Amino acid sequence: MKKITMLAAVLLFAVTATFAQAKKKVAVVTFYADKMVDLSDVGLSGIAAIADLKNDPDFNLAPLLQQYHDKFFNDYAKKFPFELTDETLVTGNADYHAFQPTFLGMKQDMSNFQLYPGYEAIDPTWSGANVNGMLKAFPDVDGVMFVYISFALVKGFGVGGTASTKMRAFTHIALYNKKGDKVFVINEHANSSKTGVMVGGIPVMKPEKVLPMCESALKELMEDLDKRIQKIIDKSGKKL
Repeated sequence: MKKITMLAAVLLFAVTATFAQAKKKVAVVTFYADKMVDLSDVGLSGIAAIADLKNDPDFNLAPLLQQYHDKFFNDYAKKFPFELTDETLVTGNADYHAFQPTFLGMKQDMSNFQLYPGYEAIDPTWSGANVNGMLKAFPDVDGVMFVYISFALVKGFGVGGTASTKMRAFTHIALYNKKGDKVFVINEHANSSKTGVMVGGIPVMKPEKVLPMCESALKELMEDLDKRIQKIIDKSGKKL
């Protein structure tokens, strides 16, 4: 009986060790908020309004980004079938900070982004070079993940140039494996419960009006992800 018990213990240890060794490691290589609020749904190119807002020091998305960062690493990260590396391994990497991201082959304008401290703004969507650059900077991980949020103003009820507006929050979570192949992409969005107004076809874009809508939209988005992210991950199909 003692031999059988000892054999069972050895087998259990071997299985546990194998499982631990098989656990994949992923580095989150970007975490930011896009300060360019999209106004296309309200029928405006909005170049001047957008530029003024993103350069306005009162339009500070840092507290919202902090909320999303904490939610992501404390809650969502536990649902992934892999481990996220310690953030300091990314934020303390000199090659990572030296990398110059591109957008459609051009140098990326960094003024558009509210960065979480220690991170760089790197968009994988428009440049395979950005993904490959991150894989070279972190050769010891099994994959790299890109996380960011953005906002868009959407038109609600109204007649003519007078209407209500809501803010829509988006999140983009993309994972790529060591070969640079896309493992999964999560694109989710939610509208704010708080509303704004358009008068004469022009939305009110003052920071004190826009920020509460952004916070409301992000809150709705995180509540939606609480319910859906596990199912989305399970449906992703591919593996690292």
